[in-house]
Amino acid sequence: MGMLSWLAEQRIQEAMRSGEFKDLPGSGKPLELEDLSGVPEELRMSFKIMKNAGLLPEEITLRKECVTLEELLAACRNSGDTGSAEQKTLENKLSMKRLRLQELLRQRGLESSSSILEYGDKIRQKLLSEEE
Repeated sequence: MGMLSWLAEQRIQEAMRSGEFKDLPGSGKPLELEDLSGVPEELRMSFKIMKNAGLLPEEITLRKECVTLEELLAACRNSGDTGSAEQKTLENKLSMKRLRLQELLRQRGLESSSSILEYGDKIRQKLLSEEE
């Protein structure tokens, strides 16, 4: 153990003995840990920073919108309302979102990024497992 680690540990122990850690917010409650195991390691920090800032990358927003549109289309098809004007409108919107997403990924050089592809596969697997 390095000298700084040892010193930090001694100060923590001293603070615990003197009761400085009593009545901290969240005391006695389980920690809320984020599961970032599905995010490639080299992308975790940037995703964490953006999430803490309340920002989502445009490609994530577009993917989310595509999923919503796909669900709406599936609902139209399941209701037997095929060929309706609403279904055509949804199909057009979905096509436009997919094209924008492809263009955005191409511009950013992410369409062939192994990290992004791996992350996308993990998201798909998770979504499919939640549907079952």
